[in-house]
Amino acid sequence: MPSQFTSASIWTPANVVTCIRILFIPVFYVLLLFKLPLAAVIIFALLAATDWLDGYLARSRNEVTNFGKFMDPIADKLLVLAALLALIELGSMPSWIALVIVTREFLVSGLRMLAASEGVVIAASKIGKAKTATTLVALILFMIKEITFVVSNPVLFQVIVVLAWILMVIAVILTIYSMYDYFKKSAHLLLEAH
Repeated sequence: MPSQFTSASIWTPANVVTCIRILFIPVFYVLLLFKLPLAAVIIFALLAATDWLDGYLARSRNEVTNFGKFMDPIADKLLVLAALLALIELGSMPSWIALVIVTREFLVSGLRMLAASEGVVIAASKIGKAKTATTLVALILFMIKEITFVVSNPVLFQVIVVLAWILMVIAVILTIYSMYDYFKKSAHLLLEAH
């Protein structure tokens, strides 16, 4: 007999944090597009830094829900996508970077859905986590270089630009390699015949 479900069971502290993160993504996006990069960087950094909080709350309080497992990774992906699209629109970043990152997310998400249908769970790898962290820091640096006091200081501006590009190139390499790693480890799922 299915267990009784109430909407109240969804609104755990962890899920509330996740929903707040999602609600603040449009705020961040608008601030960046309206050329208020300092405020945008602060909100982006807070949203990125609190990524661990919802997971910690869910596990420590034994309140892991399907809603949380569904929405938490979506919050992470929406935050990165919003930053990429805003930076592309501002002319700060070429669109091919977003294409690589978004393509990887589609392919890995599809692989995870296939694995789930076979009863297999594909956990996040260390390479994937390193990719995420590097991408977030690179995006922050791309936003910082838009701040007025950085733009007005040629030396600081150049240092930030170089660091941003170095980290973004590393992030793209890790993005591609982590995708390869996921597919290599799960090749048997794709080759199975039913």
